[in-house]
Amino acid sequence: MAGAFALRLAPRLAAVPPGRGKGGGGASRGAGSRALVTKKPNKEHHLWIRKETAGSGKKALRLIDTVSKLPNEKEAIYGALDKWSAFEPEFPIIAAAKALGMLKRRRKWLRIIQVTKWLMTKGQVLTWTTYDTLLLALFMDGRVDEAESIWTTVIQTHTRSVPKRLFSRMILMYDIHHHPDKVLEIYADMEELGVRPDEDTARRIGKAFVAFGQEEKEKYVLDRYLKKWKYIHFNGERVRVRRDGPLA
Repeated sequence: MAGAFALRLAPRLAAVPPGRGKGGGGASRGAGSRALVTKKPNKEHHLWIRKETAGSGKKALRLIDTVSKLPNEKEAIYGALDKWSAFEPEFPIIAAAKALGMLKRRRKWLRIIQVTKWLMTKGQVLTWTTYDTLLLALFMDGRVDEAESIWTTVIQTHTRSVPKRLFSRMILMYDIHHHPDKVLEIYADMEELGVRPDEDTARRIGKAFVAFGQEEKEKYVLDRYLKKWKYIHFNGERVRVRRDGPLA
């Protein structure tokens, strides 16, 4: 019986880790000592390296100061802008984008057109924001034909990736310049590409249909794209009501 107990106990004794049993290696350590573990420092790996943006604001201001002092001549503008970017190891994309934003806030429409067209010759900073800013500048400067030419290039090149705001920009321009036929052409492109107009754009589209005596199509557009609910001030409070309800 004692032999059978010893056989069952032997595997358990063999499983005791070193230094845990009596007289084990752990007994030689101090009572409060701990083993020192050296950990390797973590190395961070970045898939994307952020471009250096330091000084881009000063570069943008230098661009604005440069073009502001020049006459409205293409050769003079382009030559100065070439010198502005000549000594940069990489094209100053961030500075150029900031400069366009500053010119937009200052409402310098002609300078925006000049700088943007120069960027287009370089193939740089051709973002949707840049195109939108250029279309706005052409519209504000009264150059509808040029804006239409830029729009045609954009819609033919990118087609299904053109954002809603560019469609809205063109419809706004054509509406203000009294071209309802052009408004409806843009709307037809939006319908084909599945772009849903915002409420202001939908009203301008409806207005274009009215100009051609098609009030039923105006009602269709407004019913389809205007929200069913809107907020009004009633008895000193802001309340939500149905657009076609009695309070509307």
